Amino acid sequence: MDDWRDLAACRDEDPDLFFPISDTGRSLAQTRRAKSVCHRCPVREPCLRWALRTGQAAGIWGGTTEAERRVFSRQSTG
Repeated sequence: MDDWRDLAACRDEDPDLFFPISDTGRSLAQTRRAKSVCHRCPVREPCLRWALRTGQAAGIWGGTTEAERRVFSRQSTG
């Protein structure tokens, strides 16, 4: 697979969906919608690996939130 992004389910979605402004209130519904796109994505794992490797601090990547990726990062370095 040369570029996993070519196969991403999010290619046809509004990019703003994947960048909720908070992790409370109405943003929780936005996060759930973004994650539902990720959960049906055939390249979810490469997306998550890329986000972890490149230190993506904002947004939903590979079906994970910023906080969830911080946990992954701590587990891999600890």
